[in-house]
Parts: sequence; C-alpha cells; structure tokens
Amino acid sequence: MNFDAPTIDYAGLSPIISLTAGLVVVVLVAVFDSVKRFGPALALLTLAVTAGCLIWQWGTEADLVAGSLRIDGLAVTLSLLVVVSAAVAILLSRDDPASSQAGESDYLGLLLGSVLGMVMLTQAQNILTFFVALELLSIPLYALCGTDLRRRESLESGLKYLIVGSVGSATLLYGLAMVYGGSGATGFTEIAQGFSSGGPDLLDDSLVLVGVGMVAVGLSFKVSIAPFHQWTPDVYQGAPTPITAFMAVATKIAAFAIFIRFFLVALGPLIDQWDVMLAALAAISIVVGNVGALAQSSLKRMLGYSGIAQAGYMLCGIVVGTQAGVDALVFYLAAYVAMNLAAFAVVVIHERRTGFSDRIASLKGLGREDPAVAWPLTIAMLALAGLPPTAGFIGKLYLIQALIEGDWTWLAVMIAVGTMISLAYYLRVVATVWMRAEPATDPGPAAPGGGATAIDSGDLPPVIAGAAPDAFEDHGSGRRWYLLGPAALGAAVTIFFGVIPQPLVEFAQQAGNALAPYIS
Repeated sequence: MNFDAPTIDYAGLSPIISLTAGLVVVVLVAVFDSVKRFGPALALLTLAVTAGCLIWQWGTEADLVAGSLRIDGLAVTLSLLVVVSAAVAILLSRDDPASSQAGESDYLGLLLGSVLGMVMLTQAQNILTFFVALELLSIPLYALCGTDLRRRESLESGLKYLIVGSVGSATLLYGLAMVYGGSGATGFTEIAQGFSSGGPDLLDDSLVLVGVGMVAVGLSFKVSIAPFHQWTPDVYQGAPTPITAFMAVATKIAAFAIFIRFFLVALGPLIDQWDVMLAALAAISIVVGNVGALAQSSLKRMLGYSGIAQAGYMLCGIVVGTQAGVDALVFYLAAYVAMNLAAFAVVVIHERRTGFSDRIASLKGLGREDPAVAWPLTIAMLALAGLPPTAGFIGKLYLIQALIEGDWTWLAVMIAVGTMISLAYYLRVVATVWMRAEPATDPGPAAPGGGATAIDSGDLPPVIAGAAPDAFEDHGSGRRWYLLGPAALGAAVTIFFGVIPQPLVEFAQQAGNALAPYIS
C-alpha cells in the first residue's frame, strides 16, 4: 500500500515554526548562566519574528497539513493580536516576583507555549487540531496563574483554573465526539457538508443538538461567558497581574477565533438551531457581568466581571451569522486588546507602588499625584464603558448595527442596557482616580519621590505566612518605561481608532473576507 505524505507549506506554517523554535531556545538558555538574563529579549524577538511571518502571509488563503490548519485573514489578524498581547505581558512581567520565583525561562517558556496554542487555534480547521490547540493554550496558563508562590491567592487561582478548565475541556470533548458521530467527519468543511447532505432529520437529531450545546458550554468556560463564569473573578484577582492581563485579552481572541470557525463554518447548516442558544448566553453574560461588577471593591475583580460582560457583547457578533457580524467582532476584539491592556498596565504600576493592592479605594488621589498614570486608566475605563471618542464606542456601534441589520434588535437593546449599567462602575473608578486624597490613618509604604498615595493596611492582600520581607520587589519601579509605555500606548491607540476608525475597520474586514464563502 502506498502512503502519500501530505504536502507541507512551510511558508504558511512559518508563524508556528518560529514560535516553536523560539520557545525551545528560551527554555534552553536557562542552562547557560551567561545568557539566561537575555530570556525576555529572546522571547520578544521570537514574537517579533512570528509577527513578521504573519505579516508575510497577509492576504494568503491556504489549507495546511492536509487541511487540519488554515492560514487566512482570520488567522493572521487574530494571531497578530495574540502576539501583541503576549509582548505586552512580557514587558509587564519585568521585575515581577512571579517570574523570578517560577524561574524566568520557565515562566517565559510557558507563556510562549500558550501563545503557540492560541496561534494554532486561530488556524484550526479540524476538531482534532481544535482540541489539541485548546489544551496547548490552557495547560501553560494553569501553571502561570500559580507562579507567584508567596501569595496564597495565586496558588488558589491556579488550582481553581485547573479544575474548572478541566471540566470545560471534558464537556467540549464530549460535544465534539457527538458532532463527529452525527456528521461522520472531523474537518470543519466536511462536517458542514455532512449536515447539509443528511437532510432535515439529521439537522434535528437530538444527539447532534446536545453535542452542539456541549461545545458551546465548553467554549463558554474558556471565554468566561455566564453562567459558566464562576472561576473568572477569583482567578483574575489571584493570578499575577501580567498573566491576568494576558488571559483577559489573548484567551478571548483565540477562543472567539475558534467560535467563529466552528459555529459559522462547521455548524453553518445548523444556525437555526444554535443562534437562539448563543443569543441567550450573550444576554445572560451581559446582565451577570455588569451587575456583578457593581459591588466589587477590587479593581482586578471588577475587570473580571467586566470581561464577562464584554464577552457577551462579542458573542453577539457570532449570533448574527453574517460577515458584518464577524467584522464587528474582530474590530471589537482589537479595541478590547488596547483598552484592557492599558487598564492592566496601570494596575501593575499601582501594585508595584503599594505592595500589591488592587483596591479601587487605594487609587484615590492618583490623578493629582501622577497624571501620566491616571490618564491611561481613565481612557481605558471610558473606552470599556463605550463612550466617545474611543474605539470601544465605535466597536459597540458596529456590533449594534450588525445586530439590527440581522434582525436581532432585542440583543442590540441588551448591549445598550448593559452599557448604561456599566457606567456606574467604570465612572466610579474614574471619579476615585481624580478625587482628592484623604490623609491615611495607617500609612503604608510610600514610593520613592512621593509618587504613591499612602494606603490603609486593609488594602494589602494576605500573603502566605512566613514570606520574606522582600517578597514584593521594588515598589518604585512603577514609572519604568516597560510599564508606563504599554499603558500610554494602549490609551493612545484607543483614542486614535475612536477618532479615525477606518484603518482598524479595514484590518477587521480581512477576517470577515476569509469567511465570505461560508456566510452571507
């Protein structure tokens, strides 16, 4: 029997090859004392080469490795957003206790491993590569959440994420098995063909519908869509903030990439069966996320609930099932990267100054003490709330327009209602930042030069008993360029694309064009 090896397109696989090679190099440099300090630089170089390979493949549409992967506009645009998110996370991790306690090369290797899974997930065109890529994305994140070994919350967050993530993965796997059983295929286009040729009986088959529901539940765990969101606030608060920032944006990018491919390509013939289900999940997520954020006193927990609501907004782009919906979703994802990373960069700066406090109350007076840090947070909050002139406003506008054109007006109204509710907690942060600071009764450690506001000891999180006095390294590092730079850049990008959205619109349309053969 002759065996025909699949044709390998090395140009199309170049982003994956560069990431894999860079990951190996970053891990191996730990063996050599003379070069291991260059680990962050090597990781950033790996991401830069990967970005170059992705840009090289701009406009390419080709199946890779016997159709199990696909390089196209959707894969390239969303992979670029993942790479940018990872680069910012590496910058925010400089001087962070988590990276030194876990071993910097191991920390960076895990981060790059997760990025590799995300890039593969944006290209997945087969349920086998879908699941393998999702686990490659998730397993390093379980470990990264627990890398701050001297903080109890960090270890707890890693364990919680592992348990909940495993439940989500198991649910997803059962669902994929049922979809395979109903369609008799593993490739996304072949699955669609199997459902189309199976007739109305197959489209209404209970086994298939249960499988579709389980896939939606499994992905909802990964994206933090209510009511499968319970892990999110605890993990966001407990994990090292650079990892929280990376998870908050990059995981959503990759998960929504496969959401788009699987539901709009593989399950396109079943759209009348799953669109109402996803619409209900989106509406529940919008309500739960916005209402849950109202009562939060921790900024990271508030951003966690905010992420639940934002995931609901993004899911609306898939519910529509049109190219306009995909364009709006990708635009909003790009805007979300900028505004969320700006917010988390400020959280990192504030933590370095205050001994890892993320209390909203501890931000009081920040606007007067350090406007260069306060303005990026202010802009990020206004953008997340969807106020003009920010990219968040334009993104919500595009989502609402796509919903109305697709006869989902009630869901567009839900976005508007959720936006009005969100003003209460986003503007509360803005008001606190620009409020005059009150004298502290129990002053905590102040940053050199008087750049930080004293905080009450109650603002400090509990630390594992017996932690060394130097567990919190250099609180005065908050003004360093690799922390302030991402915050300022994210805020600037948010404003720029809020005023001049056309370049980002054209960027997002590359993703929608790639799916034109499958959707209207």
